[in-house]
Amino acid sequence: MKHGFLRTAAATPKIKVADPEYNASQIIELIGQGHSRGVKIMVFPELCLTGYTCGDLFLQSPLLEKARGELKRIVDSTKGKDTLVFLGLPWEHEGKLYNGAAAVHKGRLLGLIPKQNLPNYSEFYEVRHFCPGSGQPVMTEWDGGQVPFGANLLFKCTDMPGLTVAAEICEDVWVPCPPSTDHAAAGATVVVNCSASDETTGKDIYRHELICSQSARLVCAYIYANAGRVNPPRIWCLEGRI
Repeated sequence: MKHGFLRTAAATPKIKVADPEYNASQIIELIGQGHSRGVKIMVFPELCLTGYTCGDLFLQSPLLEKARGELKRIVDSTKGKDTLVFLGLPWEHEGKLYNGAAAVHKGRLLGLIPKQNLPNYSEFYEVRHFCPGSGQPVMTEWDGGQVPFGANLLFKCTDMPGLTVAAEICEDVWVPCPPSTDHAAAGATVVVNCSASDETTGKDIYRHELICSQSARLVCAYIYANAGRVNPPRIWCLEGRI
């Protein structure tokens, strides 16, 4: 942070559906680019480690195990990098599958945030594969240890007073009472959103207005990373005051 300003980024990697190894390589490459440009908070799309459109492949253990292994590779790649990274992936906990976001920093998995509000209308059928997450944090198994798992996680930076980061996932911000409202009330000054919102007529305008209004209402910065078709992969950087 310099004079109260922090460089952040929303990144959209080029991915292959159901290919966590390829996708992890793309994510690692973009993290490296972001770190070289001084990015301190970097956000990737929803389920970007596997792709959002895996369908019933989400119910196959080889895909889930590979995603967990590739998350470890991503975590290890961040050693020595002072960039807080959020990325989406499926996460299995106590026999249930969740649409989650991992918070990674300097070679550590800090926590996992599950999506609380699952869309199950029109073209969406997430309830077929995922369970809604709970706000109450619990501990989940990771790499021989445990990390916090729950929607109500706040990540506070001891080196940057005033910087407290929270996360929600896509549909969470579209509901009448978004989790980010409670996050801001609990002290969050930055909210990140890992999203895979599709395109329909006029939705891009509505989505832009929705995020702007939520940021204004909560008096916080809001970093929204959406999935999409990009060639080459893109990083959108912004410096904002905390």
